[in-house]
Amino acid sequence: MKLFGPLTRVAALVGLLVATPMAAAPAYAAAADVALLKSYVGDWKGRGQLIGAESESVVCRLSLNPGNQDKINYSGRCSLAGTSLSVNGTLLYNDSAKRYEAAMTSNVTFTGVAIGKKQGDGVVFNLRERNKDEEGNDLTITAAIALKGKGKRIDVEFQVVFNATGEMLKASVPFSK
Repeated sequence: MKLFGPLTRVAALVGLLVATPMAAAPAYAAAADVALLKSYVGDWKGRGQLIGAESESVVCRLSLNPGNQDKINYSGRCSLAGTSLSVNGTLLYNDSAKRYEAAMTSNVTFTGVAIGKKQGDGVVFNLRERNKDEEGNDLTITAAIALKGKGKRIDVEFQVVFNATGEMLKASVPFSK
């Protein structure tokens, strides 16, 4: 029995690549905070499993590049069961708000904004959002994107809960350069 259609799996996967920043106005960042984000510039690859009614492999690529005004732009793509998900966004440190921010848009009409917190030698972005699947069912999406080791690793943990049934999709994808 297949509980989740391709579009639902793609919507679930959208959180995998990062909730990236959508800052409304330019922000001037502290040099160390900008340097930390810039340490992740480069090309990344990730492979993991999406677990739900069925388990499926997830293969991802992510490219981070310097942007304007101390921002880091990124674009990524994940493949899963013949379906492709693409995301684009920006990471930044907003000095006036004293926080890291990430914004994301995707090819499955998902957009998200996450606030990041410094943790050890990296930054963790947490996103929680309620949404609907292609059939109009309520779901809760949570994602944790951890930039670790000053440019050495990115880990993504993602979960979708179908609120009416409690059924869940979850994934863990570690990225390396």
